[in-house]
Amino acid sequence: MEIKELMDFINIEDKRLKEKFGHYADQEKRTLARTVKLGEEFGELCDEILSKMSLQRKEKLTEKDKENLEKEFADVIITTLLLAKSIDVDVAKALENKINEINKRY
Repeated sequence: MEIKELMDFINIEDKRLKEKFGHYADQEKRTLARTVKLGEEFGELCDEILSKMSLQRKEKLTEKDKENLEKEFADVIITTLLLAKSIDVDVAKALENKINEINKRY
């Protein structure tokens, strides 16, 4: 998947979420809600990583679906992109700049 396709999906999902949950009176509430949601999704990803590494309690390990790890990575990425959209961050440009910065280190 190309970044443009991903960002097109993010625009569609943003619209769907606004229609489903309504428009907040201000952008700050949407940003706060998405920030909290990102924390939730990251926690779920951490839980899946612990399970994959068999570092969870035995009763938690039996509840886990091995395919959930990929889904949780996707949830974190999508939620991060929705949050970035809320605060007008150009993710493609930010990634390009960061990759260039990392490459300069080597």
